[in-house]
Amino acid sequence: MSESGDSVGPGRRPGEEAPEGEKPKPGARYPLFVGLAFVILIGYATVNTIQTEDGGLLGAQEGEQGRALSEFAVPDVRSDLEGDANIFQDDCETAENPCPESRVPACDVTDERAIRVCDLFDKPLAISFWFTGGAECLPAQDAFDRAAARFEGRVNFLSVNVRDEIADVRTIVEERGWSVPVGWDRDGAVSNIYRVGLCPTLALAYPGGVLQDAVIGSESFDDETLEAALDKLVEESEARGEAVG
Repeated sequence: MSESGDSVGPGRRPGEEAPEGEKPKPGARYPLFVGLAFVILIGYATVNTIQTEDGGLLGAQEGEQGRALSEFAVPDVRSDLEGDANIFQDDCETAENPCPESRVPACDVTDERAIRVCDLFDKPLAISFWFTGGAECLPAQDAFDRAAARFEGRVNFLSVNVRDEIADVRTIVEERGWSVPVGWDRDGAVSNIYRVGLCPTLALAYPGGVLQDAVIGSESFDDETLEAALDKLVEESEARGEAVG
């Protein structure tokens, strides 16, 4: 968070035009989930969906598996940090991503009250995106939290709330007794670059932050289905020669 309390790390916001004279730079180190329009929340309380202007959803396009996750840092809801996520990537040769240049990249944020996704790349990783407008979102997060307890030490877990009031999120986390780390995506910047369109949405990644699969919809968040998906993630990570545990 900056000294003013406005964001997790300073910098140009997504969708903001570059200053005059700043030239776009070539390259594509982090080609997945980026360069997309802001998330628009519609039908929030009835259809469990978020729509992006391009209509694309995480996991809906061929060729996504095996590509790098975009970096981000979000406030930890269990801390007093509040503000927007930092989604600046660490490679300024990538024109399509928010580039820090003189700003602080997401994974260089030093505020201990922020959760940096890069810190979770040392093991297989499960990221669950949710918001309270979806009827099945909270029970799905209960299952996600139970899975985190069962796979502790083998898989890293991160729950990301999208655009709810942080006071409400803190109350939910406390009342439901979740132990999984929970980050807050205040303005939807993270859900936008990850093209989250349904609640709940689960991104599964190999060590190093490489997308293995995306799981969408509450029917995939029961205990048995989640366990099978996570077992597969661990097995495939081991087969890739990555250290697990």
